Amino acid sequence: MAFKYAHKFSLAILLLPHLSIAQGPDTLTPEYHPKLPIYKCTKANGCLKQDTSVVLDWNTRPIHTTSTGEPCKTSIGVDRRICPNQLTCFKQCVVEGLDYYAYGVSTSGDALQLSQFSQQFQDAPSPRVYLLGADGNYVLFKLKAQEITFEVDVSQLPCGENGALYLAEMMANGGKSTYNPGGANYGGAYCDAQCPYQDWKNGNLDAAGPSCCSEMDIFEANSQAVAFTPHPCAGNSCDKSGCGFNPYAAGHPNYWGPGKTVDTTKPITVVTQFLTDDGSPNGELTTIRRKYVQNGQEIASASVGGDVIQKDQCPSGEEYGGLVTLGKSFGRGMVLVFSIWNDPVENMNWLDSGNNGPCDPSEGSPENIRINYPYAKVKFSKIRYGEIDSTLNNNLLTSTTRISTTTTTS
Repeated sequence: MAFKYAHKFSLAILLLPHLSIAQGPDTLTPEYHPKLPIYKCTKANGCLKQDTSVVLDWNTRPIHTTSTGEPCKTSIGVDRRICPNQLTCFKQCVVEGLDYYAYGVSTSGDALQLSQFSQQFQDAPSPRVYLLGADGNYVLFKLKAQEITFEVDVSQLPCGENGALYLAEMMANGGKSTYNPGGANYGGAYCDAQCPYQDWKNGNLDAAGPSCCSEMDIFEANSQAVAFTPHPCAGNSCDKSGCGFNPYAAGHPNYWGPGKTVDTTKPITVVTQFLTDDGSPNGELTTIRRKYVQNGQEIASASVGGDVIQKDQCPSGEEYGGLVTLGKSFGRGMVLVFSIWNDPVENMNWLDSGNNGPCDPSEGSPENIRINYPYAKVKFSKIRYGEIDSTLNNNLLTSTTRISTTTTTS
């Protein structure tokens, strides 16, 4: 949603995103979180709408001084002349809200659209957003002995693009603290199994080291290839490559794509189940199972025995604890992340080229995408979660409950 008016936001009041105080004559953008209701399902009572929204990542946001408007960040990170430490940065700088539409994010009903490019910016927005509860904290998903289902449209994602829906074991409050009162309300404390180095680690400018945490890539795809991959972490040591399932790599080149078994020219319903050894949320995570539904019909799995990742089939992840470690992360709760991005280093070949997909190795270059696919986008909708086999056949009820980090899936 575009705004014609705004105010600067002091870091001291980010906890109250609907208030603002003027720090100068500039007219900037207030923070407004686009609504994205999801549904919590049970076999007995159907699927109940939850009061949720999305928030853009903290690192997307312009930060500048209160006195002169000078940027507190440069192209390579925080300007340490202005922000030598957390306290000084808190006193001298303000962070702006964002016009979500300008950054490639829009919602309509229970649908979220992410666009790779924006006409307002020369550089690609490549947005990443997190699911936010009504209490201002991230929603925590505890998915052992549960499933998550959503509808997705990848028809406008060419080779080299990645429309992703995944879980990361981020802090529920987004690193909120005295000197970072914005926290989750401003998209703070991102981490994943690739262990990115960020200026603010868990909301703390003075913290050192990578931002590592367990990650479950429920869905990474474009119109030509798809994969789901667990990435457990043991401290700051993570299974970065993961042990995933890609039907093309598994020997089924005609399974996913335009006009194929799963026809990517049409919306697809994706079901992912997380099974435990005793069938309860207290058991050990042993199996991740994938199902696809299209035109109201469940599609047969690509592989005999189902499209599954099992506890004992990934020796490369054993040193990180494998699915058992990921299950422990589920027990603590993980944050739902949505993103769209392309890959200037590998052209996304690890997803859709060579043994992994039909794309030419150079086809997915960001420059090629910019020239030939300026409207690259992905749409996620009808996101629901709950008991195994509860999310497909239940009506999506219109009554709404407020969801917070104290309301979990187990």
